Amino acid sequence: MNRAIRKSIMGVVASVMGKKSVKVVYAYKKPHPLYHKEISRQTVLHAHDEEGLCKVGDKVELTQTRPISRLKRWRVTRIVEKAPVSDITAKTEA
Repeated sequence: MNRAIRKSIMGVVASVMGKKSVKVVYAYKKPHPLYHKEISRQTVLHAHDEEGLCKVGDKVELTQTRPISRLKRWRVTRIVEKAPVSDITAKTEA
């Protein structure tokens, strides 16, 4: 039986769109084709957050999945690291 292995990547939540959608920035380095120096690149992925627990700045793990909507092709598997809470955020919540 030949099963496809789903891709899994790490990224940082850039914005929360609605209740169950997040934009995740996936940063990676790629060598220049001619000069072979590493170039920093980033891709913005739309992901499905079923529980709605992700906040801006959280480091998350994404897994490739079937198309959920027009843009969402990734699902948040787990939150690896929560974003630090700043003083401004704490004052506005109180």
